[in-house]
Amino acid sequence: MSATLRSVFILFCAALAIAGAELAKTNDRVQYPLNPLYLHYLFKPLTTLGIFFLALCSTPPVNTKYRQAILAGIVFSLLGDVLLMLPVTLLRQGFLLGLLSFLCAHICFLRGLVSDARFARHILAFVVVALLGIVNLIVLWPDLLAAMQVPVVAYVCLLLCMTAQAISRGMELRTADSRLALLGGVFFMLSDCLLAYNRFHSPIAHSPLLVLSSYYLALWLIASSVKSSIADTL
Repeated sequence: MSATLRSVFILFCAALAIAGAELAKTNDRVQYPLNPLYLHYLFKPLTTLGIFFLALCSTPPVNTKYRQAILAGIVFSLLGDVLLMLPVTLLRQGFLLGLLSFLCAHICFLRGLVSDARFARHILAFVVVALLGIVNLIVLWPDLLAAMQVPVVAYVCLLLCMTAQAISRGMELRTADSRLALLGGVFFMLSDCLLAYNRFHSPIAHSPLLVLSSYYLALWLIASSVKSSIADTL
């Protein structure tokens, strides 16, 4: 399967996953023959799995360590997808375990982002991203349960560090693939901000569409960054 067909498959699965989540929000007002959540449960992990194979089959890679780290990060993201979508009645600590899975994913992504670039080479990127993170935490803090404060802070620190390093690396290397990773980091932060505000602060209209579309775009960009753009110019 070509990279184009893989991307079409990912887009198809993502659209159905988002549609299932959106329609499920109206399930109490509109009776559907089949619960739309089943669409979400099936196609949410399938989308991430498709993104995994997109990264796996990208050749030549930026470097072996980078691809291995990104693949590991996508696997943890897949695990987080499954844990976060499970109802509380089935898994009470699903959100906390999902948060832990995505924390591990960011550690893996960060490992890849330092495989060919100096950590915090552009310190301004870290300052700006850190300030954005602090502002968001200040806004969300009053709405966080005490039991969630430490896990959320730990997760936010890893997310901000990964995003800032993606930006710093993109500014340092200035290659097409590094810019894809840069955009992926930014969209990952956007997706998590939307998720956090919707869950802890106040409901956001069409939150599944906004959160999932930015999340899948982030993962797709990061997976696409595995393929070296330098080889294409030789």
